[in-house]
Amino acid sequence: MNAPEAGEPTNVLDAALRRFDSAVDALEGAIERRLEVERQEAALAQQLHVLGADRSRLADALDGAQARADRLDTANDEVARRLGSAMETIRAVLAAHER
Repeated sequence: MNAPEAGEPTNVLDAALRRFDSAVDALEGAIERRLEVERQEAALAQQLHVLGADRSRLADALDGAQARADRLDTANDEVARRLGSAMETIRAVLAAHER
């Protein structure tokens, strides 16, 4: 085996420290990316919650509007029936009066 030269251990240590620093930098970058993904996931979860609440509110409003439309349709049918009956009565009265 060859004996290491005087400056060689320092070079090995420097190279190891550079690799270590590089690994730490890579780890910090990976952690930052992961934290960003988690922040984005949290933001998306919040948006999903808001959209779910909006959907629920809109579904309730739609149900209410449909119920009101059904009541108006029923009232419209009743008014049309009464109006038809009133027109028939008026025609009968006019026909009886013309005789």
